[in-house]
Amino acid sequence: MSQYEGRHRPRHAKAPAPRSAVLGKALGKPAVTSSLALAVVATTAAGVTAGGKGAAPAASFTLSNEAISQANEQSNAAIEDASRLVADRSAANVSRSALGERQRLQAAAAAEAAAKARKEAAERAAREKARKELEARQAAIIANAIADPRSVAKLLMLDYGWGGSTQFSCLDSLWTKESGWNYQAYNASSGAYGIPQALPGSKMSTVGADWQTNPVTQIKWGLNYISTVYGTPCSAWAHSQATNWY
Repeated sequence: MSQYEGRHRPRHAKAPAPRSAVLGKALGKPAVTSSLALAVVATTAAGVTAGGKGAAPAASFTLSNEAISQANEQSNAAIEDASRLVADRSAANVSRSALGERQRLQAAAAAEAAAKARKEAAERAAREKARKELEARQAAIIANAIADPRSVAKLLMLDYGWGGSTQFSCLDSLWTKESGWNYQAYNASSGAYGIPQALPGSKMSTVGADWQTNPVTQIKWGLNYISTVYGTPCSAWAHSQATNWY
């Protein structure tokens, strides 16, 4: 005996939601469907028939192909509009996310640039401080030139690349022999003057008008003379030992 299948769905079974209903739920708006349009048309037609005289209780109603086509077009248009709206909202979310990431990167770049600027400013300040301290030490040495002319010579020799102790030792021997490092030393027989014993002493005016009283002016002139004529203090000292003059 075959089982009888009822015309109705089980009580708890749920029919699958149509596509338009899913879109409508996603958008928060109802979507017009062809079935809804058919229901509206059928209900309206049924009402008209029921109101007429002598209407049959089970009157049938048939939709034209044109009406069905229009209903389908309206439903499809509503679905397309809903799809576009979903796509537009998705694109807007992506755009906002991209904007946020761009702003984050810009903020990070600005912070990095600010940190770099602070570091460079600190380094410049440190270099400037070191330069001023060096200049102060050099000024103190030069100011003490009369009492300690050898320290001035050591300092100025650096400008010629003579930083080693060997070249200073040669210079010290040479000028100790010539003047004893006395900025007022004068050779009456030759007219040579000052620490380097420039002959005549007025040659040193090319460095400064105070050549008679300033040991620094005399030392600058003497180092330039040695560099130009002999190349190094040790070469000048060797010539002095051989000839008794330089």
